[in-house]
Amino acid sequence: MSTVKTKCEPETTALPPSASPTEVAAARFYEDKFVPALFKYWSPRVISAADIAAGQRVLDIACGTGVVTRDVAAIVGDARPPVGLDLSAGMLEVARSIAPQIEWRQGNADRLPFADGSFDRVVCQYGLMFFPDPVRALSEMLRVLRPGGRLAVAVWDSLANNRGFADKVKILEQMAGPEAAAALEMPFCLGDPFSLRDFAEEAGIGDYELHTHPGEARFPDMHEFVDAELRGWLPVMNVHLDEESIRPIHAECARRLAGYNNAVDGAFVMPTSAHIFRGIRR
Repeated sequence: MSTVKTKCEPETTALPPSASPTEVAAARFYEDKFVPALFKYWSPRVISAADIAAGQRVLDIACGTGVVTRDVAAIVGDARPPVGLDLSAGMLEVARSIAPQIEWRQGNADRLPFADGSFDRVVCQYGLMFFPDPVRALSEMLRVLRPGGRLAVAVWDSLANNRGFADKVKILEQMAGPEAAAALEMPFCLGDPFSLRDFAEEAGIGDYELHTHPGEARFPDMHEFVDAELRGWLPVMNVHLDEESIRPIHAECARRLAGYNNAVDGAFVMPTSAHIFRGIRR
């Protein structure tokens, strides 16, 4: 049982240590390429699941560059700005450059730097699958919620139900090897809804609900979709491909993923699927 009941006092300051130029560049790439094409779509759905309203104190865990946090700020108002928390100093530096009025904090999801009952709502969009101990992270979310507070967490559905990414994993496995394929497959590791229910029950989440939602990813064109993974995501996972490897992967993706091209505007559009579960602190 991983539930944490003890009070955790703040351990970090609002200002994280300076990020390296490489970290900042990676975060800017994430904000420019992944946020509008992939993550922006899901933010209103997570916010709706958490039932966020004006005046509430909200924590966004694994906030990245702050796509959800910024949308929350527009709802809750200036009097009680949300808090965006992430482990990456680079992500937080970019987040602060976009929305300096929001409180950005650096910290770990398994030891949140906030006192018990600090928030009315907690959200986490596509972060849980990267935490070493998902049950402990969920327990921490509950701990910092006030009684009756709500949380909402989004994770990707299984790779089998995200066919565009599944096709790309196969291409990478064939052309770049198992390490590259595993790096792309990793975000889908919590796609089993039964595992999520087990985590929720073990963490003590009350009255939880889990729903699977269809969605879409829309990149300007296929080249940008492929490049975002090869030059953006894989390096984050410490997988680095040289130019001689990248060029034939682009060519193979253009051949095998052509069915996702939009004939009207030339965009690369593919269906996606994700789970959103929500619950209440009793």
